[in-house]
Amino acid sequence: MTISISARFDGGNIELIEKPVGSHVRLKIRKDAHSEFLQWFYFRSTGTNAKKTSYSIENAGQTSYADGWKDYKVCASYDLKNWFRVSDTSYTEGKLNFSFTAEHESVYFAYFAPYTMVRHQNLIAGTLTNSRVQYKNLGQTLDGQDMDLLVIANSFDPDAIKEKKKCWVIARQHPGETMAEWFMEGWLERVLDATDPVTRTLLENVVFYVVPNMNPDGSRRGHLRTNAAGSNLNREWQNPTMEKSPEVYLVLKEMEKTGVDCCLDVHGDEALPYNFIAGAEGVPGWSQRLLSLQEAYKSSLVQNNPDFQTKYGYDVDTPGAANLAICTNYIAEAFDCLSMTLEMPFKDNADAPCSRHGWSPERAQKLGASNLDALYAVVDKLR
Repeated sequence: MTISISARFDGGNIELIEKPVGSHVRLKIRKDAHSEFLQWFYFRSTGTNAKKTSYSIENAGQTSYADGWKDYKVCASYDLKNWFRVSDTSYTEGKLNFSFTAEHESVYFAYFAPYTMVRHQNLIAGTLTNSRVQYKNLGQTLDGQDMDLLVIANSFDPDAIKEKKKCWVIARQHPGETMAEWFMEGWLERVLDATDPVTRTLLENVVFYVVPNMNPDGSRRGHLRTNAAGSNLNREWQNPTMEKSPEVYLVLKEMEKTGVDCCLDVHGDEALPYNFIAGAEGVPGWSQRLLSLQEAYKSSLVQNNPDFQTKYGYDVDTPGAANLAICTNYIAEAFDCLSMTLEMPFKDNADAPCSRHGWSPERAQKLGASNLDALYAVVDKLR
């Protein structure tokens, strides 16, 4: 059977350099539209059953975060439900090479376990029969997709909502960081569990505003980092427009209506094999109050989930030097609130490695759930 490669599906990204010769497949990653960003890949290979096949992504050295390929292992799945790592993966001379002997006629490969727009739609739909959820369509993207907002509260009486703290949780500004929406799936499952004492108590004091996918267009198109216009949404917060970044524009307008007492922005990092939080220490309005809240949140998360750590992360901005176009910085400054970016690895968690799965959707879901414990630890001190 002839080897066939396809990526013309929701979130797919790969191109054949030439027709496969024997059992060797030469590939390249397609750039985000109207952008130079590239790194995300997701494709299907057929016709390789019981035959060792080698794959080479030949422009890996020209990707946006080429250093991220060190110690990286490709993700693979037969059924799009169970994802595992390809142990025979290497990065040499600017090429990402991997070999695999498929046990079935069809196998999928990806940079990380995909989170498709179909799964996103199922995630949203699955919440709507819960009495704690109100749905709001904030508007549409450049490709005409809906910007989904879930409002979660134990009462939607306007007077009750007015008295409660407003906590925003957003994910996947960068569409290739699919672990961020896996995180949201675990977070939502727990917050909507009426038997959970932590979330039940939180909802006595908090209204949640949740955007599980900030970048539907990039997600469907198979982008790494940008929307349909080629905009990096996490550099648009200081001056978003409906022409370049409607996703940020629409969310920020809603934030201005509701107010923000806490904001968590969920991402993935290509290079660092750790889970960590980046704060807003460099904003002009940074204070001891915000530092204490952030440290208490991280300390609680360390205690509640050993997959999280505080030793490794990004360098802290010098005072007053923060880029206010970045979500975490802009929200902290504009609303004088606890605002954080949570990062997860594309590779594995170096503190607790798993050779079979690496960092996985399941572990991201668990980390999402654990963040509710961290919020519980600080909620009374947010204002």
